[in-house]
Amino acid sequence: MLTRLKIDGFKNLVDVDVRFGPFTCVAGANGTGKSNLFDAIHFLSALADRTLQDAAMSVRDEEGKSGDVHSLFHRVGDNTDERMTFEAEMIVPEAGADDLGQTARATTTFLRYRLELGYRADAGHFRPGSLEIIKEEMAHIRLRDVSKHILFPNVATTWRKDAIKGRRSVPYISTEGEGDSRKIRLHQDGGTGGRPQERAASNLPRTVLSAVNAAESPTVTLARLEMRSWRLLMLEPSSLRKPDNFTSPARLGPDGSNLPATLYHLAHATKMPHQAQPDPEGVYAKMANRLSELIDDVGQVEVERDDKRQSLTLIVTDRAGTPHPARALSDGTLRFLALAALEQDPQSTGILCLEEPENGIHPDRIPAMLDLLQAIATDSEMHLGPDNPLRQVIINTHSPVVVQWVTQDSLVVADLKEIERNGSVFNGAVFGCPSETWRANAPEKPRIVSRGELLALLNPPPRKSDEDFFSVRQDSGRLRKKQKTIIDRDDMKTLFPLPTD
Repeated sequence: MLTRLKIDGFKNLVDVDVRFGPFTCVAGANGTGKSNLFDAIHFLSALADRTLQDAAMSVRDEEGKSGDVHSLFHRVGDNTDERMTFEAEMIVPEAGADDLGQTARATTTFLRYRLELGYRADAGHFRPGSLEIIKEEMAHIRLRDVSKHILFPNVATTWRKDAIKGRRSVPYISTEGEGDSRKIRLHQDGGTGGRPQERAASNLPRTVLSAVNAAESPTVTLARLEMRSWRLLMLEPSSLRKPDNFTSPARLGPDGSNLPATLYHLAHATKMPHQAQPDPEGVYAKMANRLSELIDDVGQVEVERDDKRQSLTLIVTDRAGTPHPARALSDGTLRFLALAALEQDPQSTGILCLEEPENGIHPDRIPAMLDLLQAIATDSEMHLGPDNPLRQVIINTHSPVVVQWVTQDSLVVADLKEIERNGSVFNGAVFGCPSETWRANAPEKPRIVSRGELLALLNPPPRKSDEDFFSVRQDSGRLRKKQKTIIDRDDMKTLFPLPTD
């Protein structure tokens, strides 16, 4: 679980500091940095599993594609920063297993990970530049300081006691030296004894964290597993509509693929909390009940198994008994079903980042989507356990309806601000919060979003003058006639726009 993220020098994120709760909604206009914040989380997740180069190539550039690693650094005109820094405070699971199945148990579960990357221009005109590690560090956050770092509402004797454990006096990862002589040290887990393992930083193809196993460092391994579980979901209807075969992975893909296999596995092979055996009917019934909050005409949700074709197909049956396969369902229904499957999966942990979850959802049913997303996230007022896993949801939006329905404690507002640094002036992303919320009391004194800014998020755009509706079309020279809109009606004029003063 990510509780705080500081970013400097990544895309338009300069000196950014954002705190997260179990459920966070980042709202703002297009181009303010919401997606870049998600890209930063995705980049850290990729760095925990891949080489520096592969992780960089997995991040989209300004055109939405992966490109040269230099495009990830902050740029003003022709000048590009040569360093980027990330600092993440996170809660990791107390136990888990590495890629070889070795069990790992953390000595402490509340950690701070800091990574500084530099750009290295490789020799030759046809060779792209690469990334190098300037500094990599991981240390624990002391138990007596937890209340200074965990600011969102929680019950110290239940959720916090379950989530945050352990003591330690030395770091897990540190960097010593400068320049080409600097070394990254992986310290012994569990105490101060033993010599740390040293690696030359300048030649490392990947982070030290990404290469550990349970035998070397159980706690760093669990941090690695936690960061690998940070997922950016881009639920594509074409992927959600596809049937699966019997050998498809039983885990929902980032694009929504494997939904039938995931749901079938949940129903037939997964023991739900407090159950001795799998309960297919119970799982399908919960899915149907959840989907009925979005659409009224739901009788049953199930996965049809075809032994002849060895295929699995998602079926929604209406109250009249008519079956509707996934290929016939709406985009919004499919996205909702995918998230409902994640809610049911006790093994699904980590962060779920979701862009514009309101897409394909009627405005009247957006509260049902938000209720589902908040149900996926851990409840910080209950004990952690199989029925309340350490799971976090972060969404972004520019929808006034979403902003209207999320709690103010969940809201982070993204905007652009003119920033001066090193003699250059540029528009950088800034993130603020409403007053009278837990973020507003943070010791770093975050930007407080004004009443006018909040109203701008909630209001429709101001109407243009009547003259603006008459314009000359360049291609034909014809005038465009003014068309009457809903808010031109006499019974609506008094209601719009809402006051902004």
